[in-house]
Amino acid sequence: MTDTAKLSIAGSDHDYPVMSGTVGPDVVDIRKLYAQTGAFTYDPGFTSTASCQSKLTYIDGDEGVLLHRGYAIGDLAENSTFMEVAYLLLNDELPKKGELEQFETTITRHTMLHEQLAMFYRGFRRDAHPMAIMCGVVGALSAFYHDSTDIHDPTQRMIASHRLIAKMPTIAAMAYKYSVGQPFLYPDNSLSYTGNFLRMTFGVPAEAYEVDPVIEKALDRIFILHADHEQNASTSTVRLAGSSGANPFACIAAGIACLWGPAHGGANEAALNMLHEIGTVDRIPEFIARAKDKNDPFRLMGFGHRVYKNYDPRATVMQKTVREVFAAMKVSDPVFDVALKLEELALSDPYFVEKKLFPNVDFYSGVILSAIGFPTSMFTALFALARTVGWVAQWNEMITDPDQKIGRPRQLYNGPAERTYVPVGQR
Repeated sequence: MTDTAKLSIAGSDHDYPVMSGTVGPDVVDIRKLYAQTGAFTYDPGFTSTASCQSKLTYIDGDEGVLLHRGYAIGDLAENSTFMEVAYLLLNDELPKKGELEQFETTITRHTMLHEQLAMFYRGFRRDAHPMAIMCGVVGALSAFYHDSTDIHDPTQRMIASHRLIAKMPTIAAMAYKYSVGQPFLYPDNSLSYTGNFLRMTFGVPAEAYEVDPVIEKALDRIFILHADHEQNASTSTVRLAGSSGANPFACIAAGIACLWGPAHGGANEAALNMLHEIGTVDRIPEFIARAKDKNDPFRLMGFGHRVYKNYDPRATVMQKTVREVFAAMKVSDPVFDVALKLEELALSDPYFVEKKLFPNVDFYSGVILSAIGFPTSMFTALFALARTVGWVAQWNEMITDPDQKIGRPRQLYNGPAERTYVPVGQR
């Protein structure tokens, strides 16, 4: 027997089905609420509202759990490649050896951009933010790839998905190259997805570029850890844009625009800026004291998480990775010393332990990306590169959901009631 939730409103009682997922909280199905009662729910930020059904990603913030199609994020980051995780999100299961090879070949064959897009870049100022460029270029893809914009054709949807995943590293690398005045590098089909991106970003035509396997693995892990994160702001934006029937390139451009917001994709940059502000190890106690002071607006960035009320499972992987990168690159920078010492003190301080203010993935990823050589302006662009996999998987799932409708949130109106219009000469 299906459980029901009872709601009494305006003297009438109504029953609403309670739905259960595989794991996680039950949800009350209120789709008939307005028709039956004339009332809406009020939920700013939709933090208590399930907007869809999904089989992709599950998060338990209280327990620090993140699963992609049932696989723990730690297991995927330690044992898989980003391409394996991309296949998993798109195709329900981890690939067999032959399936992975075919998928990698498909993605590799789509990494080049239409040559005319190089001229599109030259329309931007040199100091344009990489995210501004990525918004424009990704949106413009629909003007170049007309053969994959029919959202009702499963084959075209998959081609568009492959193109977006494949071309995003090229788009991001070209945004970086344009900002520093260096020539664009074409993709190299002999390299891995992540190795290719490193070469296109840091290589130059004048000499060969050798991919450091430690750096390649670290960046691949960062991509895995950012591949998908359930119905966050940018993913919800992609789904909302897609619900109108917009083409996939426009939907992903909308996701990039949302991710650009500092409250969403800019957290790792904020964490690195904080480390620069602290400056040296001897100043850490001062800033920890400020973080504990309720009258001081200072906050330790990169600690705690809106969703995870326990340890961020992605941070566990990054904690190991940051040390591997530092050792490989022989890092000697006071800022990195501050990061490691701050981590140590925060994990042992009763105040932070009691409030569960543990280092999150943003604390580590910003430090690692900076050590590799990425400027802070590229941090969110790298986030967008990785999250594109999740966005296209979520978009594909939404398109095939029989319950999907065009997004149309409601409101609680508190403006003036209807008023009599007064001509301008009589006001």
